[in-house]
Amino acid sequence: MSRLIKNLALVADPWREAAAEGPLPDGDVIVPLARFTAEREALLAREGRLGVRLSPDDDPAALAGDLGHLDLVALAFPRFTDGRAYSQARLLRERLGFAGELRAVGDVLRDQLLLMARCGFDAFELRADKDPDDALGAFADYSVAYQAPVSPAPGGRV
Repeated sequence: MSRLIKNLALVADPWREAAAEGPLPDGDVIVPLARFTAEREALLAREGRLGVRLSPDDDPAALAGDLGHLDLVALAFPRFTDGRAYSQARLLRERLGFAGELRAVGDVLRDQLLLMARCGFDAFELRADKDPDDALGAFADYSVAYQAPVSPAPGGRV
């Protein structure tokens, strides 16, 4: 199991990514939105927790009726410079009321973590070449912010 930052601590990651098609891994699984849409009934009926991964082009509202059945939504940052997942996170938390784990995946770097948390993320899968122990310090880098965080802030401290 890989380690990730969740609720401002390093934890083991029990989730497995599933491909767009083919057999699903056992246990807790994250599927792409297209697969969730195509196999919704079967996925909701299976054992284990279920998560959905959204690409930057996906509309979070596509999950509006199913958010109560999902334990996790992973939002992709394909490049450091692509910030569309920040908006998706705020939509999921503030407008759609998603209360489960909101995970940042992809090109996730230390410099982004505090802002991601303020937008509603509570889990962060860093790029493989980055040190999660070092990244934890990002949450204490700044003591003042200009805008309010998503309320309540994940972990209660951001």
